[in-house]
Amino acid sequence: MPFLEVALTARLEQQPRVEEALEDLGALSITLRDADAETPDEQAIFEPGVGELPLWPTITLNALFDEHADRRGLAAALGELLPWLEPDQLDFRVVEDQDWERAWMDQYQPMAFGRRLWIYPWNIEPPADDARVVVRLDPGLAFGSGTHPTTALCLEWLDGLELGGRTVIDYGCGSGILAIAALKLGAAGAIGVDNDPQALIASRDNAERNGVAERLALFLPEDYAGEPADVFVANILAGPLGELAPTFAAAAKPGAPFAISGILDGQQDELLARYAEWFDALRVDTRDGWVRISGKRQG
Repeated sequence: MPFLEVALTARLEQQPRVEEALEDLGALSITLRDADAETPDEQAIFEPGVGELPLWPTITLNALFDEHADRRGLAAALGELLPWLEPDQLDFRVVEDQDWERAWMDQYQPMAFGRRLWIYPWNIEPPADDARVVVRLDPGLAFGSGTHPTTALCLEWLDGLELGGRTVIDYGCGSGILAIAALKLGAAGAIGVDNDPQALIASRDNAERNGVAERLALFLPEDYAGEPADVFVANILAGPLGELAPTFAAAAKPGAPFAISGILDGQQDELLARYAEWFDALRVDTRDGWVRISGKRQG
């Protein structure tokens, strides 16, 4: 069954009233997202305190209504309930219903990263007599699958390293894709850190599916206080990357290769200056408007 989607953007202080108005008019679901997502003004919601529900300064609300809902009636009603709302702030479109997980699995195909690393969904079997290093992922878990340019940049970087016998820290591990890839590429052990407990569950599940769970340790940021690692990688966002630079420096052994991503093109100069205090041989690689910074720990 199709749905009618209504999208509108509001300031943070307007969000509760907008959400209430959409609910009063019969919205079947309401989704909030950063109105500045995938722009230089994007803001990460990073490690919220207990009981906090932080939001962005400007929010896009997407509400689903019955497909037969009257667009003009909804626009008029929202205009009455939200006097500040202008007609051009509303966007209507029809969204077809479907088996979203099935559709995602059908679209998600094996992907190569570097010389030998491949990411395969569980519904496709890799060749039995192939020299590929294969990571198997559940496409239903939306924490990281290799399709985003920042993940691809980090996977290719890992594929280019000699990881045999080394320990790797994956900060902001999400699905665990980077830590698991490092283990499949020969790392002796990996540590995944993420502020979302659901991400740690997803990482553990994927590690078990790939037969590397015994070599992967998972922590919330406040619980991790381990020894510096031989290799460090973090795929989050530019804001947290800047804030956490001293933490990352402490987590990497002298001479350790490191890479950070989740950076929009245009945000790298500030981070390069920030990381130069602790890291050498800094270089920038870009893909589809996203950036990876790599180098090695000083010392």
